[in-house]
Amino acid sequence: MAAGYAFSRPPVHPHIIERIREDLHIERPLARGLDIGCGAGLSTAALAPLARCVAGLEPAVAMLAHRRAVAPRASFVAAQAERMPFAAGSFDIVTAAGSLNYVDLELFLPDLARVLTASGVMVIYDFSAARRLRENGALDAWYTEFERRYPPKPGYEMDVRGLGYGRAGLRLEAVEPFEVAVPMTISQYVPYAMSETGVELAVARGVPEAEIRNWCEATLADVLGDEPRDVLFDAYVAYVRHAN
Repeated sequence: MAAGYAFSRPPVHPHIIERIREDLHIERPLARGLDIGCGAGLSTAALAPLARCVAGLEPAVAMLAHRRAVAPRASFVAAQAERMPFAAGSFDIVTAAGSLNYVDLELFLPDLARVLTASGVMVIYDFSAARRLRENGALDAWYTEFERRYPPKPGYEMDVRGLGYGRAGLRLEAVEPFEVAVPMTISQYVPYAMSETGVELAVARGVPEAEIRNWCEATLADVLGDEPRDVLFDAYVAYVRHAN
């Protein structure tokens, strides 16, 4: 999974970071940025244009195996988001890309308020699976069957608007949905599909990885082909600041 997330995921994060830079009018990098639940480090590497010093925080040490190849200029800490090992007011911008679904928010949000500078901003963002083509439902139909065969881990959903910001002295400033298009070929899409959590669970149950890969390649041949096609991701960004 660490290798799959490091080298096989489509480059969606840079598109979203550029949207954040425009929304926040960041013309010059801020001093310090933190990426919560950074995984293999793709989201940490993407954060680099927004801050001169960037750190990634990840509780699963194994996910950091390729961090130097993925984000060579960043620092990384193996720690829990609920108990961040940083001084108060350490970060001007904090990002979380699809990672708050796995933390205890009642503990995390007060600690976020602690490590965020007085004028700092927390950016929560996420994006859908790569399951849509423009004006073509073939990939969506394929992905539905993919998930039926290899169900993902349950319980991922999170309502970003309904979190307990106020109890932590924070406020939700805005939530913006948008679409990201990334050109992909079948040779790029299959490794991405193989990095999905449903595949990890299937392999753990004893399904041969080669069997899954062969099924993906055979059934995607008529959907994607060898020429790049725009795969669409439904994304959002949410901006959180201190209440006062």
